[in-house]
Amino acid sequence: MPFQSPIGVFDSGYGGLTVLKEIVRTLPQYDYIYLGDNARAPYGNRSYETVYRYTLESVKWFFNQNCSLVILACNTASAKALRTIQQNDLPQIAPDKRVLGVIRPTTEIIGKYSESKNVGILATNGTVASDSYPIEIGKFFPEIKVYQEACPMWVPLVENNEYQNHGADYFIRKNIHNIFEKGKNIDVILLACTHYPLLSEKIEKHLPVAVKLLSQGEIVANSLKHYLQRHPEIENKCSRNNMRLFYTTDSPEDFNNHAAKFFGKEIKANHIDL
Repeated sequence: MPFQSPIGVFDSGYGGLTVLKEIVRTLPQYDYIYLGDNARAPYGNRSYETVYRYTLESVKWFFNQNCSLVILACNTASAKALRTIQQNDLPQIAPDKRVLGVIRPTTEIIGKYSESKNVGILATNGTVASDSYPIEIGKFFPEIKVYQEACPMWVPLVENNEYQNHGADYFIRKNIHNIFEKGKNIDVILLACTHYPLLSEKIEKHLPVAVKLLSQGEIVANSLKHYLQRHPEIENKCSRNNMRLFYTTDSPEDFNNHAAKFFGKEIKANHIDL
């Protein structure tokens, strides 16, 4: 391992690369390791116990790569596994290391974007079922009404490279219609899945003009920047060689073929077994 202590970024598949892209843009000086658990994806429909077990295995792998900080760039893992890992596992296995997610950074600020105090969440089945977003938003903005819509077809559309085709419009239009049936005064929509930014252009086409669409990448990147400023004991451990490594639990060739559309440039991944 050529790194002293890289920042780990984890996702069940490719989607977290949209978050890593923004993190690298905001904080290019640090070293990063990305792991996509593609062999066991998708996580969205799996049980809490399974998502927790898979996520913990991945976190332990990052720790073995000498990562002092791991970002769960996966909404499902953040919703179903993060709290247990933070509260139960870290004190036992790595009290000097940290694991962060993508839900809290978003819920801390989302209320600032809404004038109507009505917010819509578009996410996977697992994230919606967890109620993580309504619960967390309620802690910071108790006055906000949160409406959720599960969009189970959106990830397959992206991963099968169908997201730019006309067939994608049908499902996007359907889910957008559904969420506005639930909350007619929604003025902010959050894409609470890291795959969904690739659908942004089509989503915006079906949104009312005044509705603001938020993606998580930039929000998480800025939150990480501020976290490192507040926690020099973690930041000082993070090595700075402007290096990146990519790993997948499935086929590296397949990962490389899909990854560029998420990360914005060609990458070369290596295979690992967990």
